[in-house]
Formats: sequence, C-alpha cells, structure tokens
Amino acid sequence: MPETKTLTIGLAGNPNCGKTTLFNALTGANQRVGNWPGVTVERKEGSYRYNGNAIAVVDLPGVYSLDAEDEETSLDELVARDYLLSGEADLIVNIVDASNLERNLYLTTQMLEMGVPMVIALNMIDVARKQGLRIDPAVLSERLGCPVIPTVASREEGIEILKEIIARQASNPSRLDRYVAYPAVIEEAIASLLPWLIERSPQGTVAPRWQAIKLLTYDNTAIPAAGGRELEKLVVEHRRQIHQVLGEDIDIIIADSRYGFIHQIATGAVEHSQEIKANISDKIDRVVLNRWLGIPIFLCVMYLMFLFTINISSAFIDFFDIAAGTIFVDGFGALLSKISTPEWLKVLLADGAGGGIQTVSTFIPVIGFLFLFLSFLEDSGYMARAAFVMDRFMRFIGLPGKSFVPMLVGFGCNVPAIMATRTLENQRDRLMTIAMNPFMSCGARLPVYALFAAAFFPVAGQNVVFGLYLVGIAIAIFTGLVLKNTLLQGQASPFIMELPPYHLPRLKGVLLRTWERLKGFMVRAGKVIVAMVIVLTLLGSIGTDGSFGNDNSEKSVLSSMSRTITPAFAPMGLEQDNWPATVGIFTGVLAKEAMVGTLDSIYGNLAQQDAIAAGQAPKEESFDFWGGLGEAFATIPANLAEVPGQLLDPLGLNIGDVQDTNVAAEEQEVAVGTFGAMSKRFDGKVGAFAYLLFVLMYFPCVAATGTVYRETNLRWTLFVAGWTTGLAYWSATMFYQIATFSQHPGSSTAWIVGLAVIMVGTIAALRIARPLCFPTLQTQKRERSLVSRR
Repeated sequence: MPETKTLTIGLAGNPNCGKTTLFNALTGANQRVGNWPGVTVERKEGSYRYNGNAIAVVDLPGVYSLDAEDEETSLDELVARDYLLSGEADLIVNIVDASNLERNLYLTTQMLEMGVPMVIALNMIDVARKQGLRIDPAVLSERLGCPVIPTVASREEGIEILKEIIARQASNPSRLDRYVAYPAVIEEAIASLLPWLIERSPQGTVAPRWQAIKLLTYDNTAIPAAGGRELEKLVVEHRRQIHQVLGEDIDIIIADSRYGFIHQIATGAVEHSQEIKANISDKIDRVVLNRWLGIPIFLCVMYLMFLFTINISSAFIDFFDIAAGTIFVDGFGALLSKISTPEWLKVLLADGAGGGIQTVSTFIPVIGFLFLFLSFLEDSGYMARAAFVMDRFMRFIGLPGKSFVPMLVGFGCNVPAIMATRTLENQRDRLMTIAMNPFMSCGARLPVYALFAAAFFPVAGQNVVFGLYLVGIAIAIFTGLVLKNTLLQGQASPFIMELPPYHLPRLKGVLLRTWERLKGFMVRAGKVIVAMVIVLTLLGSIGTDGSFGNDNSEKSVLSSMSRTITPAFAPMGLEQDNWPATVGIFTGVLAKEAMVGTLDSIYGNLAQQDAIAAGQAPKEESFDFWGGLGEAFATIPANLAEVPGQLLDPLGLNIGDVQDTNVAAEEQEVAVGTFGAMSKRFDGKVGAFAYLLFVLMYFPCVAATGTVYRETNLRWTLFVAGWTTGLAYWSATMFYQIATFSQHPGSSTAWIVGLAVIMVGTIAALRIARPLCFPTLQTQKRERSLVSRR
C-alpha cells in the first residue's frame, strides 16, 4: 500500500474569479471557518482525499495584488502575502478569470516573482467563450512556466483533472523561473541588492529578487529586519538614481513593466473570434444602475431581503425557542430534579447554560435566512451594484456604500447585521459600521415599545413607535459623524469595485456558504452568549438570603441591585419605587424581548401578589417533553399562515389594538394589572418615553455584544457598550429635563448645561484619545509621509 501523506494547497485569486466556488467544488462540506491570526479576516479551510492522500485546502482572501501598505487599508493583501511567504502551502492554485485574463494575470506575475510553486486554474472558461474569446491553455502554460487547467467551477468541469495535477505538483514542488524584465537601471539596482538579501535571508524562504523589488518600491513591511543602515542607504541611493534616469515613480514603472509582460503572454494565447458586444449584464446594468431607477430598485431588493430575513424567518423562531427550551431548560431541569440535583446546580446548568443555548438557538432562523439571501445576492452579482447605488449617501457619514446593507439588516436583528460587516474590507469602515449598528431598532425591542404604547400612548402608539425608529437612525448618523471626526478620522475607503457579470446562483454553493456563516455564529458568538446568560441567570435566581428560584421577584440579588442603582436613573424620570424598570434594564441586556416578561412578572406581582404567586408555583409533574416538542412543531404552520398579512408591514410597526387594555394585554401576553402598575410608577408619558429612549440606545443584548467581541476585540466592544449606554443615558435625561423644565427650571437648567458640556468634553476626549487607541494607524501615516518626502 502506498504511503499516505497530507499536502496543503492555497487558493489565491482576484475577487469574483470563482475562487470560493472552486473551493466548494474541491472540498464539499468538509470545511471550517476561523480567523487569520491577529485579524478579523475569515480563514476558510477544507479538505479532500485523492489517491489516498489527504489534501488540505486554504482559501485565501480575494485580492487584486500583493502591494500591501499597512494593516488598516490592506488586511486582505497582508494576509494573502504573508501566507504565500510563510511556505505553509506545498502548492498555490491561482484561480484566473478567463473572461478578464490580463487583469487577473497581474496577481499571477507577482506570485511568479515571489517564486511560489503554482498551478493555474483557468476558470470561467465558458464565460470567456460566450464573449468570443478563445484561449489556448498550452500556450499560457509554456509562457508562464506552470500547468494551466481550464475549469468551470460552477459546473465542476475540469475539477478531476485539476485534482490530479495538484497531487502531482504538490508532491514535487519547484520554484518557477519566469520573471518580469524591468528597465536596465532597475535591473542594475536589483542586481546590486541581491548579494545583501541572499546573505541575510534564510535559505528557501523569501525570493531575494522579489525582496529587492519590494525594497525599491518602499514596501518595508515585507522585508525582515536585516541589513542595517548601510543597506538602507544603498536602497535610497538606487531610488534616487531610478527617478533621475526614468523621471517616474518606481511603483508606476514596475506596474507598467508587469502589464507589458502580461500583454506579451496573452498575445498569441488569446484570440477574439467575434466582435465584442454588450452582454446581458451590461443591458441589466443600464436599468439597475440608472440614475433615477437605481435607488428604487435597490430599496425593493432590500425590502425583499428584510421581508425574507425577518418576516419569513420569524415563522421558525418560536419553533427553535420552544424546542430548545423544552430540551435544554425544562427537559434538562426535570432530569436534574429527578436525580435530586442541588437547586444551585440546576439553576446553573438548566436555567443558565440551557437558557444560553435557548437564546442562541432563537437567532438561528434569522441569521440563517439572512445569510441565505445575502449569499444569493452575492452569487448573482447584485451585491456590488447595491453598494455602488448607495455609495454617495453613505460617504457623507464617512462610509462606503457597502456598509448600508448591514445597517439595514440591523432593523431585523443586530447580530446578523454585525456579522454582515465582514463584507467590508477596510477595518475603519467595519469598526464604524459596528458602532452604528446597535442604534438600528431591532425587532426584539418592538415588544417593549408595544407594551409601553398600550400603557401610555393608546391613541398615537404607532406614531411613537415609528418615531423611535427615526430617532435610532438619527443617533446612528450622529455616531458615524462623531467617529468620523474623532477616533476614526479619515475618508471612507476609495470606492473601486468590480461589477461581476450576473449569474444564476447555484443552490449547492449558496447553501454551503450559508451553512459556513451560520456555523461560525453558533461556535463563536454562542460561547460568549451562554457565559453571559449564566451570570445574569444566577443573579436573577439567587435571593439575598442565599436561596434559589427567585426569578423576577423582589427577593433576587438582581432586584436588590436594581433598587440600589435606581436612584442613578432619577434624572431621566425613574423614581425609587419604580425599581422594576431597572430590573427590566438588566434583563434587557440578556435579550431586549426578555424585558416584557420581566416587567409583566414584577409589575403584575406588585398588582396581584396572590394570583401571580399561584401562577408561578412550581409544578414539576406538569412537564410534558413530547408535548413541548409537539407545540414547537405546531408553531411553524401557524406562523407561516401569518406571513401573507405581514407583506404590507415589513417593519412590524402594526402593534395591534392598544386603546382597549384588555385586548392589548392579550395581544402582548401580559396581565391587565401590569398596565395600571406601570402607569402608577412612571412619570406619565414623558417618563415613559424617556425610558423608551434609553431602551432604544443602551447596552446591546448579550448576543450582539458577543458578536461585536468576536468580530473586533475587547477594546472596541467596551467602547461600543460604553458609548451606546452613555448616549442612551444622555439622550433620555436631556429629553426628560427639557420636557419637564417648567416643573423644576433650576435643576433642569443645570442638567441641560451639564449634559451639553459632557457631550462636548466627550467628543474632545475622543479626538485626543485617537493616537492612543490607534497608534499603528498614526505611525503608518507618518511613515508614508516620510517616504513621499524622501
């Protein structure tokens, strides 16, 4: 039996060249998604077997070149370049779009100069033929010095031949000997630097010729710390000579020489069999990108995405919620009770860990449907058009057009919206979009709005809810403008985007991409969510006397803490006896929709102590495992039947009949006495609206917070949590003090002036803190400035 071994290959190519489709064709479902070390760029890995050998496949980020300058603007280029230099891969498969051959070969020439062992997959050959292009793979192979395999990854044509070539080449890798010939003065400079670099570079790691070119083009990030000041002086002298002789910047000369090399390769390998005419993509774009029709079409597509992601997926949320609750909370709790598990351990495992799993599971349909729709848009080619259409508006805030899609998704759920920021290449754009996203009023807040509308605004409830949505949008824009001028100064990344041809998405590819992203959420954000749910559950269950089972009661530690903290909310209208509202704020951190249950339980308990106490008495014998699962399955057809009625209300702003308290209580699933208890403790409509402003803006739920942490880092997570909560307190207090100014003009004046000073001071502090928060960005800008002057 032949010896088996594991080979590693990397997939490299331009965006929209079919690289991900080829990755799926090679690996199937044997994939896993993580992050590259130190950055938030996705690292996708997979595997397959060929002739007894295990082949590990790494899907590199799609890049147009390897001319990385800094970590802030070129994360993808840095990741791809560093991987190619690491030697981790036995072979690189360069996917080249046959319909855009010369542009794609620019990346190929750079990898030739790096000396990496390579095979070229000439993909989308069918598209090239439709455009009247005939490409001879044999001629390309001869001129490039490496195998060239025609493929159509979307139909898995040429995949088996590619696997055979990969196995053969990866087993016996060899460096390629083709390179670009530059003008004589540059070649002399390269020849002068080679001895230095060969002597100081580890054998077989970095190609010295490529290193020399990088030194001459000011890209010191790719050069190891070797050579000292003497080498630096030599490089500066060569740069001066090149500019004196050629009269152009060296990077322009290098690029021009590479394109000349590419043109020579393509000449003779490519024939135009017919006149190039406008294709179907061009004809569609005349309508989709039309100055007057582009935005209406985009809004229609976004409406469909919102409808699909929120309204249709919501039909399955109850199933996951009830099923997970039955299995992991009630079922697991009943099992622990039967084996006489201590109460504290039952709370920890069933209510805490089980409740965390239940919380995570409720996001599965929303996230799954969102990424299903986004994958469809990406594969079809429309996503690039959507970014183009909205670019002008978003650039006012300091963001590219692509950031609009995650913002829109935030109206449904902030968790998938934050995850959707991965489509933004620039770290600055990602951070700003993530910071703005929590102000998009997600669907989980709507039950809270509806509850307060029924209690305080029975006549104009819907107007109040719609106003809260508008306030959220305004605060998000304000946040973007503040960050644009403080922590995240600078312009939005240049909007240069390829418009790929339209395709009919393939079901297999769409489902695989959706599954990868959904699994990523379950594994990454789920860990943080479950841990935070356990902590909040313990605080809500443990009594001040050390007992357990005090959920939503006055005896819990959480309630005691709330009574202690409530005076801090007095400036926004919460009095000491309204401590249940503070408990609601705490449970809202767990999940905003959990606030309704908390407020109903506590306010109802205050109004009808005996009835609520009787209703909350534990009845272990009433638990029915199969009945719970049956109820979960029964919710799917019942909820799907309501979807047609939601077509005219995609935001869910119809909160029902709030004028009749009995009907409203039934629709909101709360006790009638809850409304009276709330009205008694809040300071009328003003106090209620101030509270709603706080709920709109404050600390994101644990799911969103966990996702922010996974997508960024601890520092930015703390900033987002602090900024949203601080702005919520500032806005609610400012509104309440202005609205009640006539009742206490002296104290209100002090608060209004003080809050204005605090806001100005905060913005000034953010400007000062920028160099401390982003030192690498400042250093890199200074380095580029020195290089340009030099």
